[in-house]
Amino acid sequence: MSEVKTTACALDCYDACRIVTDKETFPKLSGDASHPAGNGALCALLNKYIHEEERIQTPRINGKEVSMEEAMQAVAEAFKAERSLLWRGSGNLGVMQEVTNLFMEKIGGSLTHGSLCDASGEAGILLGRGVNRTLPLEQIAKADTIVVWGRNVTVTNAHMMPFIEGKKLVVIDPVKTAIAKKADLHMQIEPRMDYYVAILLARFVFMEDGQDDEWLEEFAPEFEEYYDYTREHRIKAILEHIGTDLGEMGRILEYLRDQKVVFLVGAGVQKYSTGSYTLQAIDGLAATLGLFGKEGCGVHYLGSSKLGFDNPFRVKTTSVPKATTKFSYFDTVLVQGGNPAESMPDTNRVKKELAEVKNLIYFGLYENETSKMARIVIPAKNFFEKEDVRLPYGHHYVEKMNKIVESEIGISEYDFTKYLFDAFGFEGLESEAYYLDYWLKQCKEENGALCSPAYEPTPYEEGFGEEGDEEFIFIEEYEDDFINPKRFTKYRKQSKNKPKDETLWLLSPKSAKSLNTQFVRDHRVQLHPETGYEEGERVKLSSEYGAYAFTVHLNENVKPNCAVVTNNTIGVNYLTPSILSDEGENACYQEVKVTVERIS
Repeated sequence: MSEVKTTACALDCYDACRIVTDKETFPKLSGDASHPAGNGALCALLNKYIHEEERIQTPRINGKEVSMEEAMQAVAEAFKAERSLLWRGSGNLGVMQEVTNLFMEKIGGSLTHGSLCDASGEAGILLGRGVNRTLPLEQIAKADTIVVWGRNVTVTNAHMMPFIEGKKLVVIDPVKTAIAKKADLHMQIEPRMDYYVAILLARFVFMEDGQDDEWLEEFAPEFEEYYDYTREHRIKAILEHIGTDLGEMGRILEYLRDQKVVFLVGAGVQKYSTGSYTLQAIDGLAATLGLFGKEGCGVHYLGSSKLGFDNPFRVKTTSVPKATTKFSYFDTVLVQGGNPAESMPDTNRVKKELAEVKNLIYFGLYENETSKMARIVIPAKNFFEKEDVRLPYGHHYVEKMNKIVESEIGISEYDFTKYLFDAFGFEGLESEAYYLDYWLKQCKEENGALCSPAYEPTPYEEGFGEEGDEEFIFIEEYEDDFINPKRFTKYRKQSKNKPKDETLWLLSPKSAKSLNTQFVRDHRVQLHPETGYEEGERVKLSSEYGAYAFTVHLNENVKPNCAVVTNNTIGVNYLTPSILSDEGENACYQEVKVTVERIS
């Protein structure tokens, strides 16, 4: 008998698609075309790869398959150790993933803070705006010009495409992506130059008296000081350093003058130690043009999905930086829904640290580099097999995730936590239904759908800060360490005798066939044909952190001084650094250059 239900995709993606299922035909899925953030299409991850990936079906202890009861007893015993850590990945973004926080607080364990993904950029937004409010999709649809900045929309945010069709389209990216090929103008800058592009564009806006004086005087009265700051950057030298010229900058300005403009900014611009300043500089350009608090205007980044919610899983406990976690300090480490042995920067260091953990517990869906190192392996339920709530970071629409099928495989995060509460005799854990209802009750309704309580039709219309009564803060020079744009060279002139740099910038974007290290894995490095390597040739990439062998794939869309290794590629993080961004304690995957040599 047909039984139609809806749920939502819990994979780490802007779109958070609503899914329509029929119990009789599952796992066949369809998208809900009536949903405000969807057009009825679902990506290959949902339609294909998630169903093909082999699940971990049976718990293990020291490599031996055991019952779930025996494995959970071993987990409880492991958490009696003195020092314990929960390291959570982002393979599933349902809110119930965080219920395990409640147990960690009870035992005095540690969590992580910071991010492998977007925290540096969000820190820059907070420095300027005071709060990170998501720009609604309907405002994007009202824009005249869309500037896609370091964001591969067709891969990471495909359901944005209907909202940008028919717009004037500018793309700023070191790689000629699929969206760049559709653009009216693609600025193929040098990597790590986004900050300078934003600073110089703002300077040119001021020079031609194109700033929005009325808006600036009300919401950002320090704008004259900001203009002085932009003037400290010498135009000719920096244009050469960026890899552009006055003509191209002028063409970009043509798309910004007297237009409703939306900047779609991706995580690629902030995968550096200085990433927060880049986002604040892009925000500064938007502020110069008066793009906040107006219809069809603004900056869209990864939103703060829990903004406005009272989070029942927020706890008071110690935490360590996620991107540089020193695992060996802890006796017991629970890795939940993640793969730090492959997804964290500096794989050599991470694997050495994990190998020293007495009780490494892996709680997840699929076999990976971390599960193979773990002493205890607990299979999880996937999001079709449990109840949850999805809070997206690309828009405001909240989805109740209904259980679609029953499964004998694995255990849910709630049942995992309840077992440990019972084993330790702890009280205070509410029912699963209580927590689900707690989240859903806080939502409001917009466009016939549940919506975040933080939804504002036109964000920052009244002002900035959490209460909407503060001014916008431009990037400035400070004497203390709170913010230090002196990290950026002003480039008075370019040296004519500078030796040629034979190293390549490492770029690590997402892949359309994977979710980080889940699903289809790659083994290639993408190089421009001008580098002199052959298709299919084996090469070793090396950095000061490590080395790994890859197969060459020639790609004319990559700049000759770049090596693109997507983040689903086995071995990429042997090359990346264990450092944190200046603000936000974010991973800095692209703060590295690599050498290439043939493998004979």
